[in-house]
Amino acid sequence: MTDSGRTPAPHRVAVVGAGMIGLSAAWFLRRDGIDVEVFEARTAGSGASWGNAGWLAPALTTPLPGPAVLRTGIRAVFDPSSPVYVPPRADPRLWRFLAGFVRNSTSARRRRGMAAYRAVNELALDAFDEVAAGGADLAMRPAGDFLVCFDELAARGELVAELATMAETGQKVGYDLLDGDEARSRAPMLSGRVAGAIALHDQRFVDPPRCLAGLAGAVTSGGALLREGAAVTGVQDAGDGGVTVRWTQEGRADESRFDAVVLATGATGSELARPFGVRTPVQAGRGYSFSVPVAELPAGPVYLPAQRVAMTPLGDRLRIAGMMEFRAPQEPLDPRRIAAITRAVQPLLQGADLTDRADEWVGSRPCTPDGLPLIGPTRSPRVFVAGGLGMWGMVLGPLTGRLVARNVVTGQVPGELRPFAPTR
Repeated sequence: MTDSGRTPAPHRVAVVGAGMIGLSAAWFLRRDGIDVEVFEARTAGSGASWGNAGWLAPALTTPLPGPAVLRTGIRAVFDPSSPVYVPPRADPRLWRFLAGFVRNSTSARRRRGMAAYRAVNELALDAFDEVAAGGADLAMRPAGDFLVCFDELAARGELVAELATMAETGQKVGYDLLDGDEARSRAPMLSGRVAGAIALHDQRFVDPPRCLAGLAGAVTSGGALLREGAAVTGVQDAGDGGVTVRWTQEGRADESRFDAVVLATGATGSELARPFGVRTPVQAGRGYSFSVPVAELPAGPVYLPAQRVAMTPLGDRLRIAGMMEFRAPQEPLDPRRIAAITRAVQPLLQGADLTDRADEWVGSRPCTPDGLPLIGPTRSPRVFVAGGLGMWGMVLGPLTGRLVARNVVTGQVPGELRPFAPTR
């Protein structure tokens, strides 16, 4: 310990997980002169980051629990085609998570959660700019027309009310209200069923595979060691100022010693954090995506909130993503979910060949019962968590990396992270 009573600044740090958050943490740690090793059980960027919609949309970054999602979820227990699907099975961990989700689905708790997100939403895009200015090719574009579209105008009023609530908590969001014809003039792929839209200002999007590849390249070219195919099986605070990381690669067990470790394991590694006082359950909220050709691609993302479907132009195809399926991460892709998304969007699109699907994918978002991430120190001063961001790991990834790196290096918890304490 130093004279100030805090653990000395680390020289060597392990990052477990090479998704958007883990790679961002590694990038900022290297920027601060720390020796970094990144452990990834598969390949960098192959998890939930790869197949998501790629939205950088702070205007839509809010906690998942709330009265509207709760109503949808209750129906979902009995409807496998619902955009939020809860399979009725005997799984004590899932039901513990769902019980907590229900407790946090009140209007008051949702408002508190939105207030907690305000500070990180304000800084999210600045963190992307910082990483890009440091040389990483993040394949980032301004959204231009970021359209939120509705087949019923009453539902549009609900989102306008939510944006007003965000403004009351301090997060200002600019937008225009469009009728159906105005929406189609900006995105001709929308059918006549679209009655109106909201065009959000100042949002962005990325091509997720290209973004992750660019970030991984920047991390390794910056001097970090990336160990792909290295599955971490345990983390132990050695009690003498170090942390032992146990891992396997190609059937060989090994261990390494570090000054600190950042656990950015997504929906699959919550057991690694449990010995360090992290008790909040993390449930896989699985999302599905695929891409299709469209006669005329939109200039930016399109969201169908009633159907809970996100659409993003990537290359010469449209990526369509949706579903919140509470199942185990390792379960295989369920083609019924792809079919459900296809049926949901078909009436609202024109000129889209929904039979010519490519890149069908499922990935697991790490969801918490209160909809707030787990970012910051644990009961060990040498073990940190950066996860539980649900659907917002992409937009908040670089900022999460920046803030957790600052916490690791300085020993001080940034104020923006206090609502997200992993040991809450």
